[in-house]
Amino acid sequence: MSSMGGRDLESGGTKNTSRAPPQAAAVSSSSSSYAYDPETHWTSWLVPMFVVANIAVFIVAMYINDCPKNNIGLQGNCVARFLGRFSFQPLRENPLLGPSSSTLRKMGGLEWDNVVNKHQAWRLVTCIWLHAGIIHLLANMLSLVFIGIRLEQQFGFVRIGIIYLVSGFGGSVLSTLFIRNNISVGASGALFGLLGAMLSELFTNWTIYSNKAMALITLLVIIVINLALGILPHVDNFAHIGGFLTGFLLGFILLPRPQFGWLEQRHLPAGVRLKSKYKAYQYVLWILSLLLLIAGLSIALVMLFRGENGYDHCHWCHYLTCVPTSKWKCNDT
Repeated sequence: MSSMGGRDLESGGTKNTSRAPPQAAAVSSSSSSYAYDPETHWTSWLVPMFVVANIAVFIVAMYINDCPKNNIGLQGNCVARFLGRFSFQPLRENPLLGPSSSTLRKMGGLEWDNVVNKHQAWRLVTCIWLHAGIIHLLANMLSLVFIGIRLEQQFGFVRIGIIYLVSGFGGSVLSTLFIRNNISVGASGALFGLLGAMLSELFTNWTIYSNKAMALITLLVIIVINLALGILPHVDNFAHIGGFLTGFLLGFILLPRPQFGWLEQRHLPAGVRLKSKYKAYQYVLWILSLLLLIAGLSIALVMLFRGENGYDHCHWCHYLTCVPTSKWKCNDT
């Protein structure tokens, strides 16, 4: 997700915090090592529709932004002026080639004051469809295509759509609990939810994987690298973490596969058929994940709308989203 505002680079320039998109080029390796694949493969249409919707919203944002009109006297600073009202804000204001922070705020960007004090809870959802710039948009949409299409083909549009949207919401809630002075936008929380769901899907379907160790190592490396990128300046890692945790729990709930032999047993005599579609540990993980998900989101929402600051309950959590160095400093508020 991207936040207009945030950590101040000592070198100056615009204050812009982005949810870094997951780098997903190798993510499909974990889903290619099943011992068997009994499930129907769906045609992916929802993920492409998500991509189209995000692009359409960005075009609308640039139309509303109208850089030449809203920067009278500074038209020469608008980037790609040949695009007319679709030209980008000056690079010193938005280096990601996109609209202004005021436009993002107007269109539903995530901001603590608007959500809590002005009761605009809808921003927890609308911010998922906004992007700070064309670079931010392209990076997120490429990641969504790499991750989402493969998952939708395996598990269908209903389950993957739920994981994407609820994870984006979970990322927005955690982000707003900790970040108060920034405007956050972006789909990265939802994308990290898909990564989290891939990890829990591997765990809950552990017995049907043929190359378990390699699948787990590959996925963990991808996740760790992408979460580590969140400690860089201008990146809202709380949205990443919130989306990842939400997706991780949803994976146990929505992505368990039948135990080996379940679908083939219709050809077997009744006396030798499996009694349960899923293994006992899958049911346990399903129940625990459902309880944790409900409790976690409920507690977080209560804290948020009571106006509580997440840092009051976790003083070290600022290190999860920003690690100060000689090149930049962090603003915990």
